[in-house]
Amino acid sequence: MNYIREIRLQDTQQSDYPFNLPAVQHLKSCGGLKFEKPVTFFVGENGTGKSTLIEAIAAAMGFNAEGGSRDFAFETQATHSQLYKYLTVVKSITPKDGFFLRAESFYNTSSYLDENSTLARYGGVSFHEQSHGEAFLSLVVNRFDGHGLYILDEPESALSPQRLMSLLVAIDEIVKQDSQFIIATHSPILMSYPDANILQFSECGIEKTAHEKTEHYRITKQFLDNPRRMLKYLLDSR
Repeated sequence: MNYIREIRLQDTQQSDYPFNLPAVQHLKSCGGLKFEKPVTFFVGENGTGKSTLIEAIAAAMGFNAEGGSRDFAFETQATHSQLYKYLTVVKSITPKDGFFLRAESFYNTSSYLDENSTLARYGGVSFHEQSHGEAFLSLVVNRFDGHGLYILDEPESALSPQRLMSLLVAIDEIVKQDSQFIIATHSPILMSYPDANILQFSECGIEKTAHEKTEHYRITKQFLDNPRRMLKYLLDSR
């Protein structure tokens, strides 16, 4: 189920950040960005606009910019851009559930939940009494009810490789309950999800790519295939 079918950039004369990012310029020059699969990954180097765009999509859908669902009313520091005000989101139907989960501000989200929510819906244990990774995965497993739109920003920063595999299983179960995921990630493990769209962000804009063709996959594979050679290259070339 795709609740978001497409995003478009409204006509604007803005030229400073974030409107000068290649990813945002791509929206302008190509007329928008389509979401064709229930799972879409944003991948690419730091600074290419993945998190900026995913944050804008979340805010345009009414989610708290620091994370949470539509009814999360907190703000520790307003650092999100104004890009969301210029996005048009083309929807099919309105999802029954939804959540914006970002590793960067998960501590703030956890504190808000401790103070303002019934923890039973989130596994019954305060997130501050769990490790970062345990709490992150617990929220997905216990809170994502299905029939929803779930937006994740770099979840791998909270999770071990084993936990990332657990997250893959959880995503698959939730997708089968008529859900859509949009995920910004650097993790080749997450990107391996079957039949997902992988959108590569670069200085050239945004283009669809295959898992094995991403830099994340190729560099990780090169390193693991021959770590001694890679370390020699890295350390001896200084």
